[in-house]
Amino acid sequence: MNTSENKNTETNPWIAISKNIEKYMVPNLGRSIWQIANTFIPYVGLWILIVYSLSVSYWLTAFLIILAAGFLVRLFIIFHDCGHGSYFKSQKANRIVGMFFGILAFTPFDNWHNQHMKHHGTVGNLDKRGIGDVWTMTKEEYQASSKWVRFKYRMYRNPIVMFGLGSLYVFLINNRLTKKGMTRKEKRNVHLTNAAILLISIAMSLVIGFWTFVIIQLSILYIAAISGLWLFYLQHQYEDVSWFRNQDWNFRTVALHGSSYVKFPKLLQWFSGNIGFHHIHHMNARIPNYNLNKCYHENTVFKEVKPVTFMMSLRSLKLRLWDEKIQKMVTFGGQS
Repeated sequence: MNTSENKNTETNPWIAISKNIEKYMVPNLGRSIWQIANTFIPYVGLWILIVYSLSVSYWLTAFLIILAAGFLVRLFIIFHDCGHGSYFKSQKANRIVGMFFGILAFTPFDNWHNQHMKHHGTVGNLDKRGIGDVWTMTKEEYQASSKWVRFKYRMYRNPIVMFGLGSLYVFLINNRLTKKGMTRKEKRNVHLTNAAILLISIAMSLVIGFWTFVIIQLSILYIAAISGLWLFYLQHQYEDVSWFRNQDWNFRTVALHGSSYVKFPKLLQWFSGNIGFHHIHHMNARIPNYNLNKCYHENTVFKEVKPVTFMMSLRSLKLRLWDEKIQKMVTFGGQS
């Protein structure tokens, strides 16, 4: 490093952090293939076991469905990495694998990732809300809103509506529709995804029966969708989160102060594809999920972020508004 780079690093610590984590960006083909194998193969195997378990025990079926949902969440993480172009060096490989896993996860690749990239560029920005994030109002906005808007917001933020109904709406309905503002490529990909889901559904129904397929598929998808939305919620909705006005916003600050580190037990960390290290992901989205754990343990700056525990995650459900005066998420009653 030359003298000017040294001076820049001293005056701007972000440069040093960015430089230090660049080495984790390089995808490892062997690890990517192994992760696909230890996720996709068990997922298919569990489908087979679930069908056979129906004649053995419904309790066994329920257990296998929950397990399959865990693997579907992990498939979605791979889909997510492919959209960031972080999973393979080849962007063609990222697209092929991402589109295939998107079909299994009932999610069109192009539109979802275009929205997700906008999310990375606006998350935690009070002046650019509404793109790929959880609807969040400030306390002042809520108090100045009409009764109808308050009602809609309360319904939206209700956990039963958000997770119980919202998960079905997002994956079964919203992801099936083309919308105004989509590019031709995005619309084509929505239609392609829908057609592929239909063909797989017809083929599976012919093999195991229509209602058997529907019950198994909806059960797996519903549990995975609730789990996925819960993970997404925790990434930017928690006690110590920070929001910023546009003039104070930058992606590095929001990575450490507006994105969570959710501390999972090892098994849940594995199923969630290390997405709990979300503060690192927002610092550099090109780091493959299997490198996030190593990046965390080798860089002190990321350990300074207070972890979100299970109990903290439950308390976060009560926090619905951003209070700009005290710079805290608060309840509808104004309590932080």
